[in-house]
Amino acid sequence: MTYRFSTIIQNLLFMPTKQPHKYACPIRSTMEIIEGKWTYSIVFLLMKGTMRYKELERSIDGISTRMLVKELKSLEKNGIVERTAYPTVPPTVEYALTEKGKALHSVSIALRDWGREYALEKE
Repeated sequence: MTYRFSTIIQNLLFMPTKQPHKYACPIRSTMEIIEGKWTYSIVFLLMKGTMRYKELERSIDGISTRMLVKELKSLEKNGIVERTAYPTVPPTVEYALTEKGKALHSVSIALRDWGREYALEKE
């Protein structure tokens, strides 16, 4: 029986393991946590410090309210963002990076720099 190289790689990427991670490949596990289209925009903004929901919404051009809520819930579930609600009228909600989220700083900077070098068209 012969296998194509791409099939072998695909099987390695999606192979379930007994480890806490869902996949054998740590890159795939990482990408599953930070896969959202808006994830890095949110994380990059929160690197400046704690922000209220409306501040985040105003700071990210093109994101819908529904999508921001979805991304924030996903980031909170994965331990990247911490949500703090205050019992005020109207309710005040703030978001901040956890230690796990702050560890993405160097990754975010590297992605930004790579995008400046290779993803943006040179003028």
